[in-house]
Amino acid sequence: MKVYSIMKTILITLFTVLAFCGLSQEKFTISGHIKDASNGEELIGATVRVKNTSNGVATNVYGFYSITLEKGNYELIYSFIGFADQSISIELNQSIKKDIELGSAAQTLEAIEVSADRKDENVNSTEMSTVDVNIETIKKIPALMGEVDIIRAIQLLPGVQTAGEGSTGFFVRGGGADQNLILLDEATVFNASHLLGFFSVFNQDAIKDAKLYKGGIPARYGGRLSSVLDVRMKDGNAKRLSLSGGIGLISSRLTIEAPIVKDKGSFILSGRRTYADLFLKLSKNEDLRNSQLYFYDFNGKANYNINENNKLYLSGYFGRDILSLAGEFLMGWGNTTLTARWNHLFNDKLFSNLTLISSDFDYKLGVPEGVDAFEWNSSIKNYSLKNDYTYYANTSNTLRFGLQSTFLDFNPADFKPLDNNASFNPLKLPKKFALEHGIYASNEQRFGANLTIDYGLRFSVFQNLGKDTVYNFDQNFDTIPGNSFTAYQKGIYKTSTGLEPRLSVKYSLTDQSSIKASYNRMYQYLHLANNSTSGTPIDIWFPSGQNIAPRWSDQVALGYFRNFLNDKIESSVEVFYKTTENAIDFKDNAQLIFNRLLEGEVRIGEAKAYGAEFFVRKRTGKFTGWISYTLSKTQRRIEQINNNEWYNSNYDKPHNLSIVATYEINKYWNLGATFVYTSGIPLTAPTGKFNYQGQTVPIYSDRNGARIPSYNRADFSVTHDPKKNENRKWKSSWNLSVYNLYNQKNPFSITFNADENTGETTATKTYLFAIIPTITYNFKF
Repeated sequence: MKVYSIMKTILITLFTVLAFCGLSQEKFTISGHIKDASNGEELIGATVRVKNTSNGVATNVYGFYSITLEKGNYELIYSFIGFADQSISIELNQSIKKDIELGSAAQTLEAIEVSADRKDENVNSTEMSTVDVNIETIKKIPALMGEVDIIRAIQLLPGVQTAGEGSTGFFVRGGGADQNLILLDEATVFNASHLLGFFSVFNQDAIKDAKLYKGGIPARYGGRLSSVLDVRMKDGNAKRLSLSGGIGLISSRLTIEAPIVKDKGSFILSGRRTYADLFLKLSKNEDLRNSQLYFYDFNGKANYNINENNKLYLSGYFGRDILSLAGEFLMGWGNTTLTARWNHLFNDKLFSNLTLISSDFDYKLGVPEGVDAFEWNSSIKNYSLKNDYTYYANTSNTLRFGLQSTFLDFNPADFKPLDNNASFNPLKLPKKFALEHGIYASNEQRFGANLTIDYGLRFSVFQNLGKDTVYNFDQNFDTIPGNSFTAYQKGIYKTSTGLEPRLSVKYSLTDQSSIKASYNRMYQYLHLANNSTSGTPIDIWFPSGQNIAPRWSDQVALGYFRNFLNDKIESSVEVFYKTTENAIDFKDNAQLIFNRLLEGEVRIGEAKAYGAEFFVRKRTGKFTGWISYTLSKTQRRIEQINNNEWYNSNYDKPHNLSIVATYEINKYWNLGATFVYTSGIPLTAPTGKFNYQGQTVPIYSDRNGARIPSYNRADFSVTHDPKKNENRKWKSSWNLSVYNLYNQKNPFSITFNADENTGETTATKTYLFAIIPTITYNFKF
């Protein structure tokens, strides 16, 4: 009852504020949607400004805007980067609905932008520690094996660390990979990797927008400690049939878009597949000829306008990876998501979105034939219902509130032999179930022309469900004799809660500079057991419960933002400090696979991360790009690990430098280049040895007390459009990308081995990639 009492109090307070903010005299509202005139796609983050005033508003993720003004005459300016501004004059004496379609500006060299926000958005918005990822921009930078990748692009930004050579795993401000909430059309993606981490699940042709939150995370998001990557799929061309795709050396993709009813509904279907496995058939080695390694995925989405107040969306993703080694070992894994949404306008100020979500990540591996044949299945599923509201009270207040409820189904392992004469028995770890709820409210409030504050509160609830078996451990993490477990029947047997305040403040110093600060508390109720930092599919997710408390973190950040040369150059400096309570790690030599007592392998403590991020980017002209540098430290102190002393986390990289540049020679040729330098990842290395009863025993450093050598790499690309003409129906281009331009042999891992004859310990470096050139043909009709 206490949970629902708190929820009731939050809602009553919220609606009291709503009622207060709604009081006005002789004020009217202009509202509508802003779309791309060429295809009907709703534009996210397009702006509506009232000329000669500081009043303005940006569209939400569905292209909707609402602005309330006093009775009078106004000139409104509608704008979006890469599109021609549109101005309209209105006499406002009643509320008006006004949908706008913006036409593309002439795509001269001066129109190339890194992100899709207005020129001064980085200075004037309350958002900090936030990055918009524009798909058209990342298409211009070099791509590994020809596949343009959102996650690989955000790894080039400050505060984001890569998991390793070629990997799409990422770590944000000292957080683990499991602390990133990755959303595709609001559905959780539990594992965003293809081909063991070398590609991500995001197909460039199906994605409209992506946004990464590293700090100052809005109250509408919850469930993870470190970051939110919110990816939105295209809606589909509502004007005409459109085809696009690409043909590369190891993969190809094809996308079709078309109206269901012109300007009323549309759909998009997009698929891709790698086919490197087809080249294995040419090998003289029989084992290679019988092996497979490929992935395929499929995106689909449809939308339909019922009327001006109601719109429906249905979107989904299905992807699968297949690995077969000479037919003797099989592995398959993939994600499936499904999202159904209903947009509803109660009136010109209140926007609602009701969403039903299903998300599933599963993997299986095994040996298909022989006396040792087996199959192992594992999965995590969730089913969610969420309802979000935005209330555009007036030009000074925009309120957002909503709730979400999620059912979670954990299947850690189901192992069974396939041969009747097998020498081992079936093993099935018990499934676990849980409910996770969240309710939130926030308000973005302007105090005059210079000060804006976005404040909010989220209340989260996590409930463990039976049937379940919970093992009881003593202070040494051994099961208690005579009381080794507790069996729970159906129903809720444990409830955990958390209050999560959020705050962002922006104070404008001048038209081109501002100071921003943010604070957020985040709770996370899910945990991940994985021995690898790369994109391996063997992920074991498990919930908080009787033995493992929820993790929670506090993060503060302070930043200075400054634009130069009429907003052509942006710059920012941010410092952050983050602490995590109930941080987890696993004991030395932990057994993570097929372990009923997995919770006994967990050790609990605290973590901290702090650093400074520097960012400069040039937005316009022939030459565009950015430089980012992060100086940071990430440490943990965990009970019974490293003598209870602080140690570097597995992904602590103090120095991280990225340089990205594009240069358009003329309308036919474009060059792109990137350079990356990072500190080496920590490792635990032998520092000596001693002889005990004739056996050589190594002495190791503190946990993660050493580092592998630093990492550096340069990439280069050339894009050629042989017949560039904006009026041509068939458009095509060739892209040549060279990964690891100067053939740097960066260490992927280092192993230590003792010579059997001399006893000398030697270190062996393994690297993955030498220089990799790739050519891709892209087309659009």
